[in-house]
Amino acid sequence: MHLKRATRLLTLTLMLFGLVPSLLSADDSNQPPAALLEAQFSADNFDWREMVPYLFMATALPAEQGIKAVLENSKVLRAYIANEVRAECGPKRSPCAANSDGAMLDGEVSKRIAEIAQETILWRHKTAIVDYRLTRRPFPFSEIAALKGEKHSDVYLILALSDRSYTAADVQAKYGDPYDTDIYQWYSVFKYRLDLPSYTSKAVFEIDPVDGAVIKVAISLKLKKPKNRH
Repeated sequence: MHLKRATRLLTLTLMLFGLVPSLLSADDSNQPPAALLEAQFSADNFDWREMVPYLFMATALPAEQGIKAVLENSKVLRAYIANEVRAECGPKRSPCAANSDGAMLDGEVSKRIAEIAQETILWRHKTAIVDYRLTRRPFPFSEIAALKGEKHSDVYLILALSDRSYTAADVQAKYGDPYDTDIYQWYSVFKYRLDLPSYTSKAVFEIDPVDGAVIKVAISLKLKKPKNRH
């Protein structure tokens, strides 16, 4: 991973804030099994709200463990790694996790994501960063990054898209109208948020204003300070 790219991803996420977690329970039962993830995975299969419980869970963990938890529960990354495992299978390769039961495939996916988190992590300004490129095609995303500060609970997940097939119109069809929009240099953004008593979670979609293609989506979660009771 390149530091310059990670810094740009962090800049995008810092734009988002005012966030809070969702009503879903952040337990392992919500983790999407690799065996159930279709080989054909589209950008619309991703829903940023599904990641909020895992971001919330990560706020209570040390930086490296928090990042690992976020990546292991990312539907996008699990689908990508599952496709890699399937691609490695062949008639002469045995045993193969993809040709075995779902638990074996799911376990292999979890193992590889743990390796990614361990081998690619870097630190910048006391922030732990994993930035992993998704180079196998076809796949709708080209990069995934997770960030968590050592001394702060804030957590970020950023995804870059690999083509221009997912548009602002698709975003609005799925999530409705954004609560806010803005323009930064050569791109515009759509902003969405979940605001709960304990935290706020935001999603910022970076969009090319020329053709409406979504370039990136950055999700952030920030805990709220408890109110003093007198």
